[in-house]
Formats: sequence, structure tokens, C-alpha cells
Amino acid sequence: MIQNKLLLYLVVFAVGGTLCAIAQLLVVKTKKITPTRIVVGFLLLGILLEGVGVFQPMREFARSGVTIPIMGFGAALARGAIDTAREVGFHGAFAGGLMKTSYGIGVAVILSMVVSIFFFSKSK
Repeated sequence: MIQNKLLLYLVVFAVGGTLCAIAQLLVVKTKKITPTRIVVGFLLLGILLEGVGVFQPMREFARSGVTIPIMGFGAALARGAIDTAREVGFHGAFAGGLMKTSYGIGVAVILSMVVSIFFFSKSK
């Protein structure tokens, strides 16, 4: 049992670390690809992988190794849009992604506000 958990942790770390290393290599080695474009690229990759049905097997194998990085957010947006569109029709595709990810977005906004109370940004 402990060996299975250790193996799972190693897989999650290896996959998540590889995704982060790819992003870091893109930041360091390219001049035209800005960090913002890299984030958007990973988000769109998650949407694409979920749309074609590849992200679910990746999620089952690597768990939070693929769901925590920004690809997981893109996949969650796509999954919400697909599921809600199937339930309520075409209009559900626009609201579904936001409904699926609203909890995480809300937590991020609230925690950002709390952190901003205790820390003050300074210009360089």
C-alpha cells in the first residue's frame, strides 16, 4: 500500500515537474514567446486535450500532476462547457465552463484580497 502511494507521488511529481520544466524552457530559450503566451498556450492545450478526449486518461494516470497546472484549468473549462451544452443545449457551452470553475476562481479572488491586506506591493 505504501509502495503504491509512493509510486503515485512519483508519477504526479514527474508529470507535473515535466510540464513546469517545459514551460520554464520556453521562457528561458525563446524571446518571442512571453510567459503570458505560454500560459495561454498551456490553457488552450488543456482545452484541446479535453475536447478530443485525451485529457481524461492523462488525469487518471497522473492525477494532480496534470490537473493542478494551467492545463487542468483549461480542461475543466472545456469539460464544463461540454457537459452543460449536452444538458441545456448550445447556450450551455458559454456558461458551463464558468460554472465548473467558479469555485476555484472565487477562492483565488478571496485569497488574493486577503493577502493584499497583509502585504503591499512596491514598484522597482
